[in-house]
Amino acid sequence: MGSRRANRSRVMRGGMATAGVVGALAGAHVLRRIGARVLWPARRDEYRDEDFALFDRDPAGTVRTDDGVALATRTCGAADAPVTVIFVHGFCNSLESFHFQRRDLEKRWGASARLVFFDLRGHGDSGAPSTESCTVAQLGRDLAAVIAATTPAGPVVLVGHSLGGMAVLAAAAQFPALFAERVIGVGLLSTAAAEVTVAGLTQLLRNPAIDGFRLAVHTAPALVQAGRATVRHVISPILHVSSYHGQVSPTLSRFTTMMIDRTPIETIVKFLKAFELHDESAALPALAGIPVLIISGLHDLVIPFRNSRALHRDLPGSELILLRDAAHMPHLQFPDVVNEALNHLLVRAGALDSPRAAAAESVRNSG
Repeated sequence: MGSRRANRSRVMRGGMATAGVVGALAGAHVLRRIGARVLWPARRDEYRDEDFALFDRDPAGTVRTDDGVALATRTCGAADAPVTVIFVHGFCNSLESFHFQRRDLEKRWGASARLVFFDLRGHGDSGAPSTESCTVAQLGRDLAAVIAATTPAGPVVLVGHSLGGMAVLAAAAQFPALFAERVIGVGLLSTAAAEVTVAGLTQLLRNPAIDGFRLAVHTAPALVQAGRATVRHVISPILHVSSYHGQVSPTLSRFTTMMIDRTPIETIVKFLKAFELHDESAALPALAGIPVLIISGLHDLVIPFRNSRALHRDLPGSELILLRDAAHMPHLQFPDVVNEALNHLLVRAGALDSPRAAAAESVRNSG
């Protein structure tokens, strides 16, 4: 009798979960209408002829994590470059989100720096992880594995966006010696050390559809299979609306949409809990004394500016840049500003000569 009652209860919960998923579609349509007001096409499409397949021509590699997940990598530049800059992308993105950094910084830095990009577990071309391994702490260990495999020696600068920034902080908390000995600079774009539950993504995704899907994962897996597309229609509009603010190139918007939509729905759901549990405050002492750049968009709904301001407060000496017209993807919408800031980070880290010092050297040599 008890067993039948338990089974009946699981079926009822599964049915309610699925009903919640379907019922929240109306909310997704509301979000799309909000998005139409917040984001509209630019008068001219400046990226209509942009080559967004740039990464496809870079050498591809694979890094195996401590639990066996294969991470896809792309590298640009000589292995013996004086410094390696490793980029870690955000939630529901891929390494391609750093397209403009790859395009412009390779030209700007030339032989002075090597660039390494990789897809987080469950994202892009990387392998599918177990539910238990979808934690920020594991992403920190993944980053350490990428550093060990791609850059076993020499100074490193780490640049993380959103979830990727949390991965950088998690690595700092777990491997302080690595940061003390080899990490000479850190860039944190649209990210947070803690308190993501107070506002931002976890609040945006706190609705009957997502809660229902989580419950269905455990109680009605057969229904989950059928409901993937439904849940994507709930989650994707939130991520799309949160990416940009104001006018944006239609081509850039499509590029971002395709990147988000490529992310498996299982990956999205598995990592939602990671955001709720995220607290990498223990990483902050490991960053003391290291040049840190913090960039945030004023209209970021995923990781609000308050989180960046808290990071800046807890990291004395860090540089904080607020982009008043940006949302969650400043490196894609305002690449020139972000690239200039990253260049300055490398100057502060001692990896590049400052423009003033280079000009003075030029004058001395000409004399």
